Amino acid sequence: MDQEEVTRCAELVWAYHHMNHTLEKSDCILVLGSHDTRVAEWAADLYHQGWAPYIIFSGGLGNLTLGIWKEAEADVFARIARERGVPADCILVENRSTNTGENITFTQELLDSRGLNPQKFIVVQKPYMERRSYATFKRWWPDKLLAVTSPPISLADYPTAEISRDDVIHVMTGDLQRIKEYPMKGFQIAQDIPADVWDAFKQLVALGFTRHLLST
Repeated sequence: MDQEEVTRCAELVWAYHHMNHTLEKSDCILVLGSHDTRVAEWAADLYHQGWAPYIIFSGGLGNLTLGIWKEAEADVFARIARERGVPADCILVENRSTNTGENITFTQELLDSRGLNPQKFIVVQKPYMERRSYATFKRWWPDKLLAVTSPPISLADYPTAEISRDDVIHVMTGDLQRIKEYPMKGFQIAQDIPADVWDAFKQLVALGFTRHLLST
């Protein structure tokens, strides 16, 4: 496999997934669960920086944690936030959702049950899930304002002992396919995909990064 070509294509896709939003003071921080606990750490940092008065952690067990983690993603993330000094009474937990759409709709139900109606959100996710999180949020909650952010980590620095570089490329390639396909299924709003980014997607698929692609 041509590793230089893999890196070139992966960097294009990685950059596309970032929304590059500027944060503003908001009503709450909504954290979408995943297998990357750095997302919870970043959310706690944002809370301590004063961007919003409380955090919602949303996530049960999804594709990347089912059968691996014993606790729901939101419960793991909430514990990390408490360990990093976020007060327990500034944390809400939604721990049933299994996909991004459910993250949003189940969070709506949680907020309604608490009599809360935030208008302005900071959404926190993995770096390569920013755009898909935005497109899903705006599909199910179009009247709300949001900025999406993620831990400020480069693709080169992102892999860990638990999350390999190839794992990241497999998943973000599949997520790009979902950005293209899911609007037609009613799951997300449409996002423009530049030609060079889609060419990079096709090249990564040709190079074998197919593990996270949708079933045909």
